[in-house]
Amino acid sequence: MKVFLGIDLGSTTSKAILVDAGGNIIGRGITNTRSDYAVATDIARMEAEFNSRFALLRRRLQEDTAGDSCWDQIIPRLEDRFHWLQFQARFDRLMDAMLQGTALIEDAKLRLQMEQCLAELSPRMRESSRRRFFNGEISATSQFFRDLFSCAYVEEISAAPKDLYDALLAAYDRSINPAENRRIDFDFGNLVRDALDLLPEEMAKQRGRVERHLAAISNLPLQPADYIGTGYGRQLLPFEKQHIRSEILCHAFGAHACFPQTRTVLDIGGQDTKAIQVDPQGLVTSFQMNDRCAAGCGRYLGYIADEMNISVGELGPLALRADFETNICSTCTVFAGAELREYLNLGEKKENILAGLHKAIVQRAFALLARSGGVRNEFTFTGGVARNPAVVKYVGQMVTQNYGNLTINNHPDSIFMGALGAALFSVHRG
Repeated sequence: MKVFLGIDLGSTTSKAILVDAGGNIIGRGITNTRSDYAVATDIARMEAEFNSRFALLRRRLQEDTAGDSCWDQIIPRLEDRFHWLQFQARFDRLMDAMLQGTALIEDAKLRLQMEQCLAELSPRMRESSRRRFFNGEISATSQFFRDLFSCAYVEEISAAPKDLYDALLAAYDRSINPAENRRIDFDFGNLVRDALDLLPEEMAKQRGRVERHLAAISNLPLQPADYIGTGYGRQLLPFEKQHIRSEILCHAFGAHACFPQTRTVLDIGGQDTKAIQVDPQGLVTSFQMNDRCAAGCGRYLGYIADEMNISVGELGPLALRADFETNICSTCTVFAGAELREYLNLGEKKENILAGLHKAIVQRAFALLARSGGVRNEFTFTGGVARNPAVVKYVGQMVTQNYGNLTINNHPDSIFMGALGAALFSVHRG
């Protein structure tokens, strides 16, 4: 199989897309962007390859069983357990690193307290994480090891005395980057076989059929015939110059591939916002980009989530429950945080404050769109923030209010649009 790779190295997430010679997506991979960009690139690509092999395995099994729909239930459960095994390996590595660091603490009493605490919380964290994976609560495309571990870890140590809490948090902070920046070379076939052992009994009965195709799928070469890298950190990719493309071009090309009538693209990523106008071939005719401040981008939302002590995924749903939108005047992340705290001190509901913040984000984006040439039919919204339901709501409202009843596109692969455009550029080069 001839495949082509697109890599989008963003400021917060790194994405990979594998497509076939016809430009059809066969696999997606995503991870958080690390301080070691080569590792982030490798892991995103590895996850895209694993995702491709699962897609091909499902296709072979459905062909083998005349389209039996049971695989629509079995394969997702198998993937959940596959990802749990990956999580478990990373969990063990991080816990080992934390214990090694703890052994160096000179204060014998504190060292013993930390060793006891880590020994007690480790099995609880492992079991709670296992339940979440096995219940299908965790998506491989939306949650990362660092986030999953840190949320569970902070919850476990929250009741500890302050001195012990601070020491436990410091142990995590010292260990997470070195542990995360070392790649684990997982073997697809072996991991699938181990995951089969973890399936419910009624699904495990299909093990023979899975193994009949597993060796061929595991050994199928997926080395890209060509590849293109893009994104906020594209100059930091371990690629030669001819394998780099502008993120503006890639986002426009990806959006056009999904929605051929696209004429305006709004991309809100982790660090910047891009307003792009495209022609009927998906080529850029004009653009405006905000890259001097993270206000209105994914990192801004992350900052707000931290201020409110909730996860980024909770922001949008909470904002949708608002009675009205508070007026957020500042376009600066730091000053907006000060406004947030002031409203909270005055007793304003979180939901209303968040609604105001989300509306301010979209107003900022539409000022950028106006400078790029406005909004033309069709309008396509891309980027990680396009997954936030409150941002989607205000984008729809502002398009209608300012430009009329236009077609608004928001693809499930919105966060992968830059990687898709890069992969398609590599197809055309090939």
